[in-house]
Amino acid sequence: MMKQRDNLKHVKRIVLKVGSSLLADAKHGVNTAMVQRLASDIKALHDKNIQVCLVSSGAVALGRVQLGWVDKKLNVHEKQAAAAIGQPLLMHAYQTAFSELGLVVAQMLLTKDDLRHRRRYINASNTSKTLFAAQVIPIVNENDTVVVEEIKFGDNDALGALVSMVVEADLMVMMTDVDGLFESNPAEDMHAKRVSVVDTLSAVVMNMAGDVGSSFGTGGMKSKLDAAKISTQSGVMSAIIHGEKDGVLTKLLAGEDVGTLFTCGKDRQSWHQHWISNLLPVSGKLILNQSVGDGDSVMLEHIQSFEGQFDKGECVEIWHDGVLMARGLTNYNSEDMLKLIGKHTKDIETTLGYVDFKSMVHRDNLVVVGKD
Repeated sequence: MMKQRDNLKHVKRIVLKVGSSLLADAKHGVNTAMVQRLASDIKALHDKNIQVCLVSSGAVALGRVQLGWVDKKLNVHEKQAAAAIGQPLLMHAYQTAFSELGLVVAQMLLTKDDLRHRRRYINASNTSKTLFAAQVIPIVNENDTVVVEEIKFGDNDALGALVSMVVEADLMVMMTDVDGLFESNPAEDMHAKRVSVVDTLSAVVMNMAGDVGSSFGTGGMKSKLDAAKISTQSGVMSAIIHGEKDGVLTKLLAGEDVGTLFTCGKDRQSWHQHWISNLLPVSGKLILNQSVGDGDSVMLEHIQSFEGQFDKGECVEIWHDGVLMARGLTNYNSEDMLKLIGKHTKDIETTLGYVDFKSMVHRDNLVVVGKD
């Protein structure tokens, strides 16, 4: 266990994701003391030549406070308005705290759409590298002022996981208001045990999460485990620590047994697989009459039915027996699929008048997502 934690002593670049519950106060707005402590911790790492990219929640929460909307359920446009108000408040707090320590900060606003396109992904990566080279601290947030559901990351835990790949980090750290992942709910079970190291994010581990977040944030423990799965599959270690405890980040990077560490297993993904499983919008579903695994292609005779309208090359979910098994790029559009359902591979050319592929989804464009 400690041998795995010893690897943290060699980390040179981290993504630090901080939740709204730590940064925003329902009465006073910015939690200035927390921002100052973050700046101090990051300065200490900076002095050790460890580069830090900060992924910060809090803009919408701060906007809620300013508008008196703390307990109001917001629609999309109200969230965008709250974010527009909260962003400058958040960045002003960071700029003030870091400048007092002699550090410069920069804001990077992203949407999922920015990372779906290879050129924009590379642009974001190059920007981060330029900032690191200039000794500047990148502060990343979702561009909530323009984002809509189709291009939303879902929560900033997922954003942190994806940013860890963009900036080529060694470690993603999620700061929250609990000590890590527990085998049972510590609020209900006084004997609940903290999980120190997770090597495989199995169904058993995922079920430990529950699904409760703070009143101010959108991400509970489940979202953190989902984010850890994204990052570790991409070769980036991940950790959950209690952000309100002094020195916890330094202790983590020193290899001490704090929080929960998620190591990188054998289920690592290539960029192409990551693009399909985590970034592309889903345009439809294929419902199969049998399961699908690594190395399998989806053939016509495997498809029982489908849902949605999609073009050739778009991403579809692949389901069997009520369970999401995989995502992949379809070789035929939904109009052609409607003509082909119930037929066999040998019937494709006679049915459509042409045959581009024998498979509906080729194994090279299919990523299994339903494994333990």
